[in-house]
Amino acid sequence: MAQQVNSLHGGVALVTGGGRGIGRSIALGLAAAGADVCVMARTESEIRKVAEEIAAPGRQTLAIQADVTDPISVEQAVDEFSKAFGRLDVLVNNAGGATDRSGMMSSGIDDWLAAVRLNIDSVFLMSRAFVPIMAEDGGGKIINVGSGMGHSPGAANSSYRVGKAGSWMLTRCMAEELWEQGIEVNELVPGPVATDATSDIMKVGGPPPFAPSERVKTPDEVAPLAVWLASQPAGGPTGQSFSLARRPL
Repeated sequence: MAQQVNSLHGGVALVTGGGRGIGRSIALGLAAAGADVCVMARTESEIRKVAEEIAAPGRQTLAIQADVTDPISVEQAVDEFSKAFGRLDVLVNNAGGATDRSGMMSSGIDDWLAAVRLNIDSVFLMSRAFVPIMAEDGGGKIINVGSGMGHSPGAANSSYRVGKAGSWMLTRCMAEELWEQGIEVNELVPGPVATDATSDIMKVGGPPPFAPSERVKTPDEVAPLAVWLASQPAGGPTGQSFSLARRPL
């Protein structure tokens, strides 16, 4: 028997890092599944273009320019979001990235710490700010976009690994803390994906340099898993990691 899922029609989603890459694909995927979608990122021109794509078939949308690692910027985003939408059903914490691919000893102190904070602070600040809106309406879903590197050690990319590992631990802590408010929190691990940030080392269809068993995907291949997680009925999985990788994490 097929598992029952909720319709996203009538729901509202917010996607950080929604102007390009995986975030853009998830935002468009949620909109195609029936949700109204707010996209948030630092580059206004990119999120406005995505918002236009979301609005074309009749979905309500909003583009909010914000730095999701800055508490003041996030609070301003809450105010702007609240004026446009009366609820929040799905929060996708997608903003993050590998700003420093070196090892711990060869990286600059500021660069290393900034990369860690980018991947942890964004999840913490956005979730802390938007959970009250979600809880007011009886709950919802938080999807934190993680990485297999957050589950395994390595000599390179240490700041990214630590940042994503912290995000994964925060995912589990949030699941324990928020379930009584009807909020389920899970991690989505895309596996290797060709984006602007990885174009120098990854080509769609081929293996990435670090895992010959893997296949590099397009961002659009990640969106269905995000939609599936967003569509799970209340009381579904929480505190779990769902992966599109082709190797053990």
